[in-house]
This record gives sequence, structure tokens and C-alpha cells, in this order.
Amino acid sequence: MTPIKIRLSIMMFLQFFVWGAFFVPLGSYLGVIFRGSDDLNTIIGGVYSTQTWAAVFAPLIVGFIADRLFNKERINGVLQLIGAGMLWWCSTITESPVQFYWVMMAFFLCYMPTMALVNAISFQNLDSIENDFPKVRLWGTIGWIVSGLVVSQSMFGLFPIPLLPGVTDAGSSALPLKLASVVGLVYGLYSFTLPASPPQDAGKPNSIAKVLGLDAIRLFKNPSYAVFALCSFLICIPLAFYYARTYEFVSNMAFGDRSAGVMALGQVSELFFMALVPFFLRRLGVKMMLIVGMMAWAVRYAVFGLMPLNPAFLIFGIVLHGVCYDFFFVTGQLYTDRVAPKEIRTSAQALLGLLTYGAGMLVGNLIHGRWGDHIGLDPTTTEGWLAGARQFWLLPAGLAVAVSVLFLFTFWDRPDVEAMTATDNDADADAVAT
Repeated sequence: MTPIKIRLSIMMFLQFFVWGAFFVPLGSYLGVIFRGSDDLNTIIGGVYSTQTWAAVFAPLIVGFIADRLFNKERINGVLQLIGAGMLWWCSTITESPVQFYWVMMAFFLCYMPTMALVNAISFQNLDSIENDFPKVRLWGTIGWIVSGLVVSQSMFGLFPIPLLPGVTDAGSSALPLKLASVVGLVYGLYSFTLPASPPQDAGKPNSIAKVLGLDAIRLFKNPSYAVFALCSFLICIPLAFYYARTYEFVSNMAFGDRSAGVMALGQVSELFFMALVPFFLRRLGVKMMLIVGMMAWAVRYAVFGLMPLNPAFLIFGIVLHGVCYDFFFVTGQLYTDRVAPKEIRTSAQALLGLLTYGAGMLVGNLIHGRWGDHIGLDPTTTEGWLAGARQFWLLPAGLAVAVSVLFLFTFWDRPDVEAMTATDNDADADAVAT
């Protein structure tokens, strides 16, 4: 690798290490510090919703500041340093859910814009985006995986790795927040050494609608794309259940302090199935790829709800993440790139992100918290999860089935498979693996 690619790969590794280190076990930690609260599930859902609220507003920061005013690497450095401070502050809050919520909101308002910034920095400094970016972006997924192994102090839950001597069950403590804060501080300082990435749209006309991708709404005139966009929003409602609640669930059911390492298997699966997307796309086509991805969510949640005490099936549900993510999101990005006119392709991808990781997961985070409190789920104990797992997980399973059926009977498209597969590299460059 060239020196620039090495520097950008380190950037990606640190970017996703910070997020993965605390985000996966956060629900378990919230259950510990706010144990006994009558609305504990709502508290957890609310805190996780801060990420999705921030995802809605993040394009504004990137569009109006990074593209027009200041160097991207400097903005990234400032935001990472402020975010590191917010995470450390969060690690000290143990009595006020409201304070925790707003400090975490402040963190994500700093962090989520950097997701776009690191891509933009890479695109601006790589010689060949199609060939080089997927290799650089790969290190982000590796960073997420490594963060899980560090927090769990195990190799995917198979055998222990004493990386944090004297620390047990780190995932249920403030240590992941502090670890992410320290790494974020180092990352923030490192950002100022990245290749210069000056604003490229200074002096050009812009608007909120363009930044948010709303100029791509004209794609909704295509009935097939309108159905796809609606179902993309709807399927991300059950998706929020996985990101927010799986760690505490599998921790109580089977894996304890090894859970972060076991959860990292989902990202390993993601890497594997990413490579298989072109193969399956040629044989299944867009519609079946998307349906398989959506139904994989239903299967995962059904397994969690019906077989909560079976470690092998829990791992199966986690490993399904590769199918869930790659078959739906990567294929959806390919489909969007194909149907969108060239002049609005970037806006179309931004709109898709707003509908999914923004609006869809925001609704999902609000629902799973209230649903948990409605059924009286106690997420802090094995007994509590055992009593409530069926009701809790079968709701998102049913939602995923309903969206799949809606998509099956309302989406109709005759994709040019050769055109689709020709844009594989572009989709890999845009994919955000979490």
C-alpha cells in the first residue's frame, strides 16, 4: 500500500473502533446504571435514538461546512476531539438518564458527520476510488471487529485474550466509553496529520434540499423505486432492535462478558457475504436479493425469540448479519445507483441513507424501548429476558415478514443485471459496514 492509503486505512480503523467499542455493549451498561427505573427499556431506546437523530442532521454539517468552508481533515479532528470529551463525560453519568441522553446526543452530533467526512477525505486523496476505496474501507470493519475483541477480551468468544488485565465483564461497565474516549482523543489528534482535503464546492450554490438528497425525490415518480424507498424505511424499524438490544440479550442468555467478541462475528459475516453479492445478484436479481435480505431479519428475530437459550442458534442469528446487511443495503445502493440519473446519484444515496439509518432506525429505536416497557421486560437479568424474549423479538420478526410480503407483491422491476454488476465497485465504495 502507498503511504496515503496506509494513513487513510488507519483513519478508517480508528473511526469504527471508536463507535464499535461502546455502541455494542451500551444497552447492557445502561441497564446496570439505571437498574430499577420503571421505564428502563424506554431509556435504552431513547439513548440509542440519539445516533439516528444525529444521522438526520449530519448532512447539514458536511454539506454547508466541509464542502464550502474548511478543510475536511481539520473539521474531522475538531469533531473527534469534542466527541472524545462527550464520551468521557457520559462515562461519569450514573444517576440522570436525561443528562446521559443529551450528552450522548452531543457526542453523536459530532460523530455522525465524520462518517461522511472520512469517505470524502478518502475520495479526495485516492488515485482510483473504485479500486482503492473498498480496500481502505475494509479497515473500518476490521476496527469494529477489533473493538469487540478488546472489550470482550476473547477471540470471538472462543478463548480468552487478557487484553485488559484485572477487568471482568467490561461491557457492563463504563470502560468501553472511556476506551472509546481515549482512542477518540488519539484519533482526533491524528486527523490533523491526514492529507489536506480542502473544500471543493466553495462558491457554488447549495441548499438544504440538495444536502439532504431531497432533490432525488423525483425518483419517486418511478413506482418501483417508490416501493423500494418505502420498504427501505419500514425494514429499518425492526433493524433498530438488533443494534440496540442484541448485546444485552445474548449476554444474559449465553455469552456473558464474551458477548462483544461473539457479536463481532456479525462483521466477519458481513465481509464474507460482501464478496458474494455480485455472484448472487447475477443469479437472483434485485428483487429476490432484497427479499432474502429482509427475510433474513425475520429469521434472526424468530430464532432469538423462540430459542433464546440455545447458544448455537444465537450465533446463527448474529452471523445472519452478513445476509441482512449485504443483501439488502448493498443491493439497494446498487439499485439506487442504476435508476438514478447521473446528476442526482449522490443525492439519491443521501436520501436513501436519510430514510434508512436516519428515519427508519429512529422510529425503531423509539418503538423497541416502549415495546419493552409495555410487555414488562426486565433486560438486566437472565430470568427477565427469558420471560420476555418471545414477545420482544417476535414483534420485529413480524414487522420484517410484513414488509417482505408488501415488497413481494408491490415491487416490480426488470433490472439489467449486466448494468447492475458493472456498478459493483461503486456500491462497495459507498457501503457503510457496521
